[in-house]
Amino acid sequence: MLRSISTKAFFAILAGLIFLIALIGIVREYAQQRTRLRQHAATAAQGDPRRGEAMFIQYGCGSCHSVKGVRTATGMVGPPLDGVALRVIIGGHLANTPANMEKWIRDPQHYAPGTAMPDLDVGGEDARDITAFLYTRAK
Repeated sequence: MLRSISTKAFFAILAGLIFLIALIGIVREYAQQRTRLRQHAATAAQGDPRRGEAMFIQYGCGSCHSVKGVRTATGMVGPPLDGVALRVIIGGHLANTPANMEKWIRDPQHYAPGTAMPDLDVGGEDARDITAFLYTRAK
């Protein structure tokens, strides 16, 4: 026996379906935007963001800095690094560019003597990749 559905219930179901379709579209756009951001970061920093995350973990950066979504990045000594690509200044006085970020990562004591950030003897390729990774971290 087929029961008819009320007009009110029909519109409630229709509204729910429209909401679900919109939500799927938003999630899809977000995923595409993240992919474009990673590609842009890799191009700007001439590095590999995925490898940069591994290097960020390997060098122990998360013992001083926090980054959402990175399991080992819970430090409270240095600033949180989510959204670092949007900042104007890094290291207290350097313009925020990929080249300056690499310099800061490789030799922070040279650019800000006495800073709490230690010199971890990060190589050039690793610094480029870490920079690319950090530039993908949205706030």
